[in-house]
Amino acid sequence: MLSRRIFQQLTESFLLSSSTAPAQSVCLATNCYPKCVQQYKNLRSKRHASSSSTRWKSRQGRDFYAKEAKVQGLKSRAAFKILEMNEKYKLFKPGQTVVDLGFAPGSWSQVAVNRTTPGGRVIGIDLIPAQPPKGVSTIQGNFLSPIIQAEVRAYVQDPELGRLRKHTGLTAPKESKGVSEAELEEMERGYIDIEKRAHLGGLGEEEIGQAHVEPPQPNVPTTKMTLKQRDQQQGRVVDVVLSDMSEPWDQTAGFHKKSLSDPYVRMMNTSGVAFRDHAGSMDLCMAALSFAFDTVRTGGHFLCKFYQGEEDKALETKMKRLFAKVQREKPESSRSESKEAYLVALRRKENPTREEVFRE
Repeated sequence: MLSRRIFQQLTESFLLSSSTAPAQSVCLATNCYPKCVQQYKNLRSKRHASSSSTRWKSRQGRDFYAKEAKVQGLKSRAAFKILEMNEKYKLFKPGQTVVDLGFAPGSWSQVAVNRTTPGGRVIGIDLIPAQPPKGVSTIQGNFLSPIIQAEVRAYVQDPELGRLRKHTGLTAPKESKGVSEAELEEMERGYIDIEKRAHLGGLGEEEIGQAHVEPPQPNVPTTKMTLKQRDQQQGRVVDVVLSDMSEPWDQTAGFHKKSLSDPYVRMMNTSGVAFRDHAGSMDLCMAALSFAFDTVRTGGHFLCKFYQGEEDKALETKMKRLFAKVQREKPESSRSESKEAYLVALRRKENPTREEVFRE
């Protein structure tokens, strides 16, 4: 038997603990205990996820730019960031070739298409499968892969790929009376046939599968070539390179989502660890700068997002060696608590070599 003093102590401790903690039902059955514990853990995780989701929805509901993006039919609020920087630096002009690295969900590409019309073309690259905006050509793949970078370079080298094609229907336009049979046959080709022929470099059916021999090029002295010809000779045909890339982390939720138009529920863009996000963004920015060195024409522009940290100054120094002007930007539409910032590089120089630009 318990003594009266010990019984009183146990009673008081039980009353005190029950007054500070919520009452919970306890299952005393031995075979039911593991199941009850698992149910309790599941309930806690659901409450935590529900709370996080509620906070995110609440923030989005109060966010002016998120609401305005929905009203204007933009893919995301990020469109206002590029709109602000374009208003300040005049990045886009009609007829330009723009490459958008990390384009998903497509708001920057939306703005680029609108500002480069008519005659422009926008090529988006992303690891995430996302529905591109109207008028944007896309390549899905990891941009850090040399194979993907080579494919993008080959794509932009053809000045016709990615541009709006005219008169690809089955009938000739009314004003084209008197066209030859060859021209009529070309107009009647399907869109897929046209793209296939363009991607194969214009080879005829009898030439497919045979080694393609480039015609001999006349030896024109570099001093007599125009600036445009010198750029084209080195493969520099892109007017603007945009990089809104973030290092992707493994998917942890949203596996049930099947929509291609909402990629952010299927792959996280930041880890929440400041140094890790910064280091990842520096790798991506350096890859984007290397791509811009190879493809951006003289006088072209480059813009990249980065997460602030110790190494961003070195990146800025390298960009200043290649471009005439480099500015740091934090648009008003970028959330104040976010560590993201942007480097805007204007007017690419013609003469710097790769060794000069990327030296430590």
